Amino acid sequence: MTDRIPLALVGIGKIARDQHIPSIAGGNDFVVSVAVSRHGKVEGAENFTDFDAFLAARPDIKVVSLCTPPEVRFDMAKAAIAAGRHVLMEKPPATTLGEAEALTKLAEDAGVTLFATWHSRFALGVEPARQWLSDKVIQSISIVWKEDVRRWHPGQDWIWEPGGFGVFDPGINALSILTEIVPGHIMVEKSVIEFPENKKQPIAASIAMRTVDGAPISAEFDWRQEGPQTWDITVQTNAGELRLSKGGSELYIGGVEHASGPDREYAGIYERFAKLIRARQSDTDYQPLRIVADSFLCGERKVVASFED
Repeated sequence: MTDRIPLALVGIGKIARDQHIPSIAGGNDFVVSVAVSRHGKVEGAENFTDFDAFLAARPDIKVVSLCTPPEVRFDMAKAAIAAGRHVLMEKPPATTLGEAEALTKLAEDAGVTLFATWHSRFALGVEPARQWLSDKVIQSISIVWKEDVRRWHPGQDWIWEPGGFGVFDPGINALSILTEIVPGHIMVEKSVIEFPENKKQPIAASIAMRTVDGAPISAEFDWRQEGPQTWDITVQTNAGELRLSKGGSELYIGGVEHASGPDREYAGIYERFAKLIRARQSDTDYQPLRIVADSFLCGERKVVASFED
């Protein structure tokens, strides 16, 4: 076993506690040596409330994992890169493509690793789905991604503010899988985006897209789903139907289960990050973010009833 790499975890909120901390602890590559958060702390780590203070005080910590909301991530990532740190960014990596692309160039110039993560790409069924589709003719794709915001984002007001992404915060997970399993670029044709009259970010979206070869893609995102949650991608091909369910953790081909198992998405992220650092490489695919931006550009805005979360 190689020595664990000391890491600073920034933004100690729900996603850090639910996913990042246990995945790092359960892996062999990193150890949380520093935590940076205005409110949260990590037991056994040195805790800071100010990011710049951390950078100045701990030049020995060369790896930073940013779990903050996206609207504050650019300045932190820029400062970390300038200080020679390797940076992992939670999804979505930035609030705009301009910010994301600027960070890629800054990391390249500084010679550090930048990893724009898409955790759903590490779901168990995604890679075998990509492999199976690689020599098939895709005829159509349907995405249904519906969940209850009150269950998954309790008290997180930032998701309704500018830069918070609204329903595209979970929806971009579906887009990250889509762009992983389908070769070539995905193009948005039109969309209808629903905004509650009391919110600044959308609660639902219907998007019509197509592949480079012209296969139609439909996506339905909704944050008002009660009861069972739905995270499905169905692909019709010349060789039959492929379906990814439960966010990519289950794969069915022709109705027969081909892959299922426990969640290892964030474990996969940190394994990938360690390999990138050791190889002195970066991974900054922003295609899911581009599709979100294009959906707004091609979208019809629809105001719907107020929503109380």
